[in-house]
Amino acid sequence: MPEETVHESRRSRSRQAIATYFRRLSDALGRGEPVPADDEGTVTVDPAAEPELAVEVERDDGTVSLAVEMEWSEREGDVDTDAAASKARFELFEDAGDDWRWRLVHDNGNVIADGGEGYASKQKAEQGLESVKKNAPGAHVVDESADEAAPEEGGSDATFELFKDAAGEWRWRLVHANGNIIADGGQGYSAKAKAKQGLGSVKKNAPGARVEDAE
Repeated sequence: MPEETVHESRRSRSRQAIATYFRRLSDALGRGEPVPADDEGTVTVDPAAEPELAVEVERDDGTVSLAVEMEWSEREGDVDTDAAASKARFELFEDAGDDWRWRLVHDNGNVIADGGEGYASKQKAEQGLESVKKNAPGAHVVDESADEAAPEEGGSDATFELFKDAAGEWRWRLVHANGNIIADGGQGYSAKAKAKQGLGSVKKNAPGARVEDAE
């Protein structure tokens, strides 16, 4: 069979975004699940139990490259070019005040994030959730109770902030570099670890989540 390129992408990313991408791969491999090849999770591969792993570092005319490659027999694995790796969906809806809003709903029915504000138009709400799709995966996480600051290098144009509210519950918010809160968890957690799990689910599921109108 002739060689076929199923998926290929190339673009500059921050070290933090690359680390987030590899963590997604690592988590899927560790659980024995299909591995997402793209950020949206629309292309996945299901490797063999023991694929061949090749790591290569090359230096050529002032450029250094690091290549990590897995290879296995097609009979022992599978490729899905129409996958849905995300376990959540974005729902767009109009509230009682005729403002447009969005919420990110997990397959288990839980709302794991929302925009926290209403928009004058559906288009503006869509732009808001697209910013979350783009920025959540690579966003740094800072603990405001420990006076942490986001690293100057890496990350995305937004930062996850962990904080305690007036009732002593832990919450998170995703704050854009322009100061706007573009997403929050919508609920308080009794423990910091639970809040981290909540924002971690958003990091993982937001990029590939489908967008649909709420019924």
